[in-house]
Order: sequence, then C-alpha cells, then structure tokens
Amino acid sequence: MAVTRLKRKDRRNRAVATNRVERIKQLTKLPVIKNIDVDAIKAEFAAKA
Repeated sequence: MAVTRLKRKDRRNRAVATNRVERIKQLTKLPVIKNIDVDAIKAEFAAKA
C-alpha cells in the first residue's frame, strides 16, 4: 500500500512553526522597558541651560 502525504497540511504546519519562531524572535528583540523619572530629566536639562 502506497503512502500519500498531506502536502497542504504539511505546508501549513511548517508555516505555523516558522511564524511562531519569528514571533518569539521579535518579542526577544524588544528593548527592556524601564521606569523613567521624567522630573529628574527635566531638572537635569534646566540645570544645563
């Protein structure tokens, strides 16, 4: 008995896996969000001026 492959399903599975990996890579590329003290930065610029 011959084995037939479900090519469309195989292609979809690969696409899902590839998209998942790409999404994970994009999320890890994002810079870390830090809490910034805006008032301190404004005071620093005022001191320089």
